[in-house]
Amino acid sequence: MAAAPRDLLVVGAGHAGVEAAAAAVRLGARVAVVTLSLDTVAQMPCNPAMGGIGKGHLMAELDALGGVQPWAADRAGLQFKVLNRSRGPAVWGPRAQCDKQRYTVIMRRLLQRLAGIDIIEGEVSGLLEAAGRVVGVRLADGRRLQARAVLLTTGTFLDGILHTGAERRPGGRFGERPSVGLGADLRARGLELRRFKTGTPPRLHRASIDVERLQPEPGDADPRPFSWRTRSVANRVLCWLAHTPEVVQSIIADNLHRSPLFSGQIQGVGPRYCPSIEDKVVRFPHHRQHTVFLEPEGLDSDSMYVNGLSTSLPADVQEQVVRAIPGFERARFLRYGYAVEYDVVAPLQVAPTLECRSLPGLSLAGQLLGTSGYEEAAALGFVAGVNAVLLGRGEAPFVPERERSYLGVLVDDLCSADHREPYRMLTSRAEHRLLLGVDSARERLMPTGARLGLVPESVFHVEQERWRRRREVRDELATRALNPDAPTRALVRRIAGVEPTAPTTWAGILRRQDVDAETVAAALPVLSGLTAEDRRAVLGELHYDGYLARHQREVERLARLRHLEIPVDLEPAEIPGLSREAADALRRHRPRTVADAERLPGVTPAAVAILIGRLGRPRDARRRPAGSMTEGEPCPES
Repeated sequence: MAAAPRDLLVVGAGHAGVEAAAAAVRLGARVAVVTLSLDTVAQMPCNPAMGGIGKGHLMAELDALGGVQPWAADRAGLQFKVLNRSRGPAVWGPRAQCDKQRYTVIMRRLLQRLAGIDIIEGEVSGLLEAAGRVVGVRLADGRRLQARAVLLTTGTFLDGILHTGAERRPGGRFGERPSVGLGADLRARGLELRRFKTGTPPRLHRASIDVERLQPEPGDADPRPFSWRTRSVANRVLCWLAHTPEVVQSIIADNLHRSPLFSGQIQGVGPRYCPSIEDKVVRFPHHRQHTVFLEPEGLDSDSMYVNGLSTSLPADVQEQVVRAIPGFERARFLRYGYAVEYDVVAPLQVAPTLECRSLPGLSLAGQLLGTSGYEEAAALGFVAGVNAVLLGRGEAPFVPERERSYLGVLVDDLCSADHREPYRMLTSRAEHRLLLGVDSARERLMPTGARLGLVPESVFHVEQERWRRRREVRDELATRALNPDAPTRALVRRIAGVEPTAPTTWAGILRRQDVDAETVAAALPVLSGLTAEDRRAVLGELHYDGYLARHQREVERLARLRHLEIPVDLEPAEIPGLSREAADALRRHRPRTVADAERLPGVTPAAVAILIGRLGRPRDARRRPAGSMTEGEPCPES
């Protein structure tokens, strides 16, 4: 009797592949994961860290939905720190330095212990197709594996080439062979592939660096975990901060002709927001120094990651650059930096479910879709894995909304705009980021995780009680009156250091710029009974409630107007403030509704808002002469 076909076959066991497989199998699917090597599951080939600004938001949302990356990062974490604290709490970015080997071990054991997952070592060289649908894969050794759906998460392995100076060698990352047949198969099936590039810095021996001459960078005094599964975390290592001296500029400038990035050897497009050191020197010649962070790769490892010094310069030049940094004069190299050039699939070819538009049954996720970073990969893997199962059952897909999550921003950006460089999540990409802080992730997305069955009902009920208690406290602070009589003024002066001169509330006191909200909160019984996390969330909501309410009204307004029909005779070029790219897209495609328009490449959220504004003011539009925007008039999209 033949075995039942698998529901999902995941190609690749990196951060996207593991997240997809873990989500799918917990939804009841039978899953197989094909990987080149079981030893390299969920590796951290670049920075041994998780989270940060924008990326930490993705992790908080993934955790709220029931994803596994945040849980594993807590267990492998060595140092925990919230970045961007000088800004408002909505854009704070939790980050953890991790033990990269321990992280791999945790994720490999997870895959091995989840019932319903088969792990197969092998190289996928092509797809199997029947009746216009992808139904499996072909391995390089001739084996054929069938499944109801296939998900490709090949990372940087698709026709990967490693570069160090003039040296070129095939590889998806250091010491690992690339995938050489799958790219040609995808091209033959009509998919558009592009060439991207990323890189990594050298690794140095811990004992060869004089850290006493570097600036120590400790973790937070009150480290916070990523996951609801984790009670507490602790800082176990220090990181250090250094700066390149001015001579590094000269060393690199004298050797630019030997850099594959500038010699023409590398054709792929690199990440704008994580450039190599040679790229920084060329792009920012006015900077006399560049920041370097020295980060341990493991608790018991001698390897130190030199964050900020990504490079593909020749080995001898790397030695000159590194040893010019104070404290690094005797640095011993464990591995030289290198660039990796690889193929990606142009992401406009996938739907918001991450299923390929032209090849039903095939989904794509992770760096194969042109993203950069472990967090973006895991988030996309989760979406693709969940949808592969839901679509296979004929159920409604899971498409995260842009207004409600960074995950929605990520998916929408990839599926609606033509990205020609590696995509990195940034808080600036979210129009409604004030509503999308890390502290609100569970309240926004855990109901969906519970509905999918990926968050236990018991956990969801506990969280619901916490949200209810936060609302009660917030309401009490906002409604209990403080009249400016003598006893009340004395009480407020003792707790907050200010005297009210008119009727107010504790919420009003806490919003004042001249009041230390944390000090006041610690003295108020209604707030002191909350956990630190809940107290922080309540204070943030009180402080920004006017802005939050305004953003929420805007989100609701956009939701009401999205299905406005676009008149067939509307001339996009005559809409003031609309970019040429957006106007051209509207003119070419002539979408029927605003909802159709926002999915077009080149039509940004700002363009949608401008279009809605025009459709919502028909009388003004008739009175204003066509093309009357003056040359000096500011353009919202510029």
